[in-house]
Amino acid sequence: MTNLLMQGVGMTSLRTRERLIQRLRDQGVTNMRVLDVLLNTPRHIFLDEALAHRAYEDTALPIGHGQTISQPYIVARMTEILLGAAGGKLNKVLEVGTGSGYQTSVLAQLVPNVYSVERIKPLQDKARERLRQLGLRNVQLRHADGGFGWPEAGPYDAILSTAAPQAVPDELLKQLAPGGVLVIPIGGREQQLHLILRDGETENYITQILEPVKFVPFLSGTSR
Repeated sequence: MTNLLMQGVGMTSLRTRERLIQRLRDQGVTNMRVLDVLLNTPRHIFLDEALAHRAYEDTALPIGHGQTISQPYIVARMTEILLGAAGGKLNKVLEVGTGSGYQTSVLAQLVPNVYSVERIKPLQDKARERLRQLGLRNVQLRHADGGFGWPEAGPYDAILSTAAPQAVPDELLKQLAPGGVLVIPIGGREQQLHLILRDGETENYITQILEPVKFVPFLSGTSR
């Protein structure tokens, strides 16, 4: 199915997608597994038709409901960080903020089990259909407040957030497995990408601040 979705000229041509991957490499993304997944993931199906021609630009784009699809660089960067920090031993990952499902689909091609929560039901419904189109059956979706994560399915080897809270939600830290990692943007107008590692079996967490980022704010509650 993915091969059929990627066929075409112009916005979906191999040359267009290869140019995007080269830009990501120029910006410092080095994980070849991640780059290969982004090359072969049809980002245009995660956008409304009016914006599909911009799918392979390295930019965030609106997906409705005040949300955006993350720019390919930040998807690649966060995924690369997640895989690297975990030492490649990821079995179960929680994504907070399904959104369009693009980041979800990238994770699902690299990790055996992905759990993803989304507070806006119409976005979740569209993401579910796109994941079905791609034949990705290792993703579980839940309509819920992302701040609470998905405790019943935890603990997780890694958690990735696609929205920025003002501070790290304690509930997410509690759902990390021993040695687990959390990749999350933190802040308001000025945000920094954080990598947080749980120190073995302890309740201690080691935090690294990585780089400036710009995400939609982390909001509580659910919407239909």
